[in-house]
This record gives sequence, C-alpha cells and structure tokens, in this order.
Amino acid sequence: MKVKTILVSQPEPKAENSPYFDLQQEQKVKIDFRPFIHVEDVSTKEIRLQKVDFSKITAIILTSRNAVDHFFKVAEKMRFKVPDTMKYFCQSEAVAYYLQKYVVYRKRKIYVGKRTFPELIPVINKYKDETFLLPSSDKLKPTVPKALDKLGVNWKQAVFYKTVISDLSDLADVYYDILVFFSPSGIESLFHNFPDFKQNNTRIAVFGNTTIKAVESKGLRVDISAPTKETPSMSMALQQYIKKMNKK
Repeated sequence: MKVKTILVSQPEPKAENSPYFDLQQEQKVKIDFRPFIHVEDVSTKEIRLQKVDFSKITAIILTSRNAVDHFFKVAEKMRFKVPDTMKYFCQSEAVAYYLQKYVVYRKRKIYVGKRTFPELIPVINKYKDETFLLPSSDKLKPTVPKALDKLGVNWKQAVFYKTVISDLSDLADVYYDILVFFSPSGIESLFHNFPDFKQNNTRIAVFGNTTIKAVESKGLRVDISAPTKETPSMSMALQQYIKKMNKK
C-alpha cells in the first residue's frame, strides 16, 4: 500500500533544514507533527521533598534537552547559583550544543558521549570522584540508574519534570498511513486516548528497542524500525520504506 500521510508523535522541528521537510518534498507525502506526550514542571515543594543538596553537586548528567532546561529552571527556583566549576556530562552532541543556551561553552568543563547513555558511561568513569546529579523526568529508563550503580559513582537522581499524556481526542476520526513513535510513553498515550485502537492497514514506525517492545506488548505490528546500520535515523528509515512502497 502506498504512503501518502504520516503522523510523527513529536513537536514539529524548528530547524528549517529538518530531514522530515526534505522527505515531505522529495516523496510527495504529507507529514504532520503532534506530541503524544508533553512535559510539565515539578512544584518547588516536590523538589524540596527530594532533599537535593545542590552545594555538594560537582557534576550534572544531562540526557536530553528537557533535562538541560529543567535543571537551570530548578536552580533558579531554588536560588542556587550554578558555579563556573560545574562539570557537565552530556549524552550526545545535540544535548551539549543545546547547553550553550545557558552557559558559555568554551569556558565550561563539558564532556560528551556519542549518542546513547551506555556510550556516556566510559566518560563518566574517568571522573569517579565527582558528586553527580541526574535531573530527569518521572519516567527514567531503568537501565540508566543500573549503569550508574554498577559504575559505583556517587550520584543522585532528581525528578525535575513530569511526562504527561497529551489530549489527542481531535484525532479520533483522522487516518494516517504511518504513525511514528519514539518512546514507550507515546504508545501509552495512543492507548490512553484510543483504548480501542486497531492497527488494520496503519503502518507503525518505531525508534529504539524499548519502543519496539512497547508496540509488540500491545499486540501491534512493527513495520518500520530505526536505528539500523542502513538507516541510523527515523527519517532515513521512512524514506527507504516510502520509496519501496510508492514504487508499486
């Protein structure tokens, strides 16, 4: 079956050179963007209950842009002046680049992993004497604390924001050829909004093994997956699939 419409369960990219826009033009398909989940702030009271001693923190582990935003937002709320000596361990270059919104990059100690959290672990391992803070959402992958505990570093997780299911009721009667998911939370949102969802001819594209498991646990079929050696990004996986299907 040919592909004409795609719904990506994320906000629309702000960058004009997004590969999704190129895909839309090259393959003549319609791509809509709609976050299936969103983040909300945690109250100051909830933060205080976590008993984070900011004065003892010497390094921050940042796994996402949301983590960056909410660390600095919470620091301001708690009237904590982030010292220039603070070390930042960023999961990817994208996260490290985003950090420039808050700090002068060349004047700070910033250490960067390749892309995934396990790839950041060897970098953290070189600085075992630091006291690490991991700002996160209320839905942290269990592999993250396991990896840090195994490493034996002094670290603390702090929930600085919450992942909340978005209201998608206006999409009840809208059909898309492909639905694109990037996290188990996106699948949870789909079934929260549409408990009777049936896949039928809808193709499902997923990013990452945990998302694949979430899709399959709901009895759904995975038609497109990334990352792979051939298609390291979701946009590439979609392009390859659409080229194949729309040739017929």
